[in-house]
Amino acid sequence: MIRIAVVGVNNIGKIHCRYYHQHPDTELVAVCDIMEDRAREAALAYGVKAYTDLRRLLAIEEIDMVCVATGGEEKGSHHYEPVMAAIEAGKDVLVEKPISNSIEEARTMVKAAADKGVRFGCNLNHRFTPAAAMGKEWIGRHMLGTPLFLNMRLTIDNKADFTEWFHMRALHPHSIDVMRYFFGDVKRVQSFMTKAPGRATWSTASVNMEFTNGAVGHLTGSYDMSMLHPIEWCEAAGTEGRFVIENVYESITYYPRQSSEKLVMQNSIMRGMQGFNDTFGNRINRFIEQLKEQASPEDIEGSGAEALAAQEIIEAAIRSHQSGGAVVEVPSLG
Repeated sequence: MIRIAVVGVNNIGKIHCRYYHQHPDTELVAVCDIMEDRAREAALAYGVKAYTDLRRLLAIEEIDMVCVATGGEEKGSHHYEPVMAAIEAGKDVLVEKPISNSIEEARTMVKAAADKGVRFGCNLNHRFTPAAAMGKEWIGRHMLGTPLFLNMRLTIDNKADFTEWFHMRALHPHSIDVMRYFFGDVKRVQSFMTKAPGRATWSTASVNMEFTNGAVGHLTGSYDMSMLHPIEWCEAAGTEGRFVIENVYESITYYPRQSSEKLVMQNSIMRGMQGFNDTFGNRINRFIEQLKEQASPEDIEGSGAEALAAQEIIEAAIRSHQSGGAVVEVPSLG
């Protein structure tokens, strides 16, 4: 049984608590939040202990894994301290995305986890769907041939305008992680952004990418679209064919280059999901599986290192826009 503490028990933290409470291989032992009333409410709901100080929690409780579901500026500024405390205590960690809104803090967390030898994952849940797994399998079977291009669109309706870069840093770890999941590292980017009327954040972005495998890609992202329509669309193509994933998990279609036939797989025949929130369960289940298997830290899927790689691309896109659309090299994590 994997004993777990959840840090940050607001909306997303409550989702994590529910999954760990229900999972057959985990025991939710304690919750922690700087807001004492919030911690007590969650503790009462799940019959566990409440803390406001993670270091005290770790000193008292026997914990195997810490889930960090805090938020902060651009949804990531409060992650650093609890993640570092958990790593220093030698605990495996799953952190909410973005890994951080500070690239320096993100780099420090990833290095600390590697130095300590702990498993460090990030809730990059958009990749944990049957459709994404099928696309990855098809790429591995060379059904696309040599990669040529990858197009991604991720759009939702979010009226929040907390900071100039809120849209880029809070939303696009998801889209860029899916792009990297299929085609690997990105070498350089070029971006252009605009603000919808009355917006403070750069709420719509167009990002060109060159992958290290030679393929090219494009991301269109926006916080200005209706949630009544599909939020995500992904197209990956190569010399032998292409596939299209509709709305994160609903379907995947393969179009072979030399045939007019196509292969369509619907969610219902791919271990059907009931809705988008199931991506949380899929991601959590995979992390728990890897902990049970005693997977090496380097083999963790959706790892902190992969979250950092996505964040490096976002920061490069921001620098490109700031410089008038100049092409910007993405730092190698090598």
